[in-house]
Amino acid sequence: MKVFKYKFPRLTAIFIYVGIALCVAGMGVNVYAIITGNPSSAVNPIYPILQYTLMFLIPVILLVILIGLLVSSYYSIDGKILKSSFGIIKSKYEIKNIESVVLDRTTNKLSVHFADKNFITIVVREEWYDEFIDALCKANTDIEYSIKSKESDGSDGKDKK
Repeated sequence: MKVFKYKFPRLTAIFIYVGIALCVAGMGVNVYAIITGNPSSAVNPIYPILQYTLMFLIPVILLVILIGLLVSSYYSIDGKILKSSFGIIKSKYEIKNIESVVLDRTTNKLSVHFADKNFITIVVREEWYDEFIDALCKANTDIEYSIKSKESDGSDGKDKK
């Protein structure tokens, strides 16, 4: 089985790391609030218990989701199945249903086209494109591979009037 890690755009990766830092800071603030607070002074002692539970639960859930995005985002080619995993969101595609793989040099994107006219865009490092395509073509030799490139028409891109 070949595994290719998902390549996050720089801004997305920054948001994920900032989110992780905010979750950790939020848990620290919650610990401080528990230490300095006095839950027994409440009219009903169940409310502070619910409040502190939710104050911890929300950052912990967000932390698990964000770390899951970093750790478990990948594509894998396993004989007859192309698996796509984006954190807790997972998808499976049968390789026999893949008609073509197109590398668009103008946008530098790799897309996989299926027999039902759907497609997915593969987001991995550009250095891994050849290895990814080779792994797909080894799994199904009927896959057509093409490169779409920007052709020069001889103009310099400026309109002449």
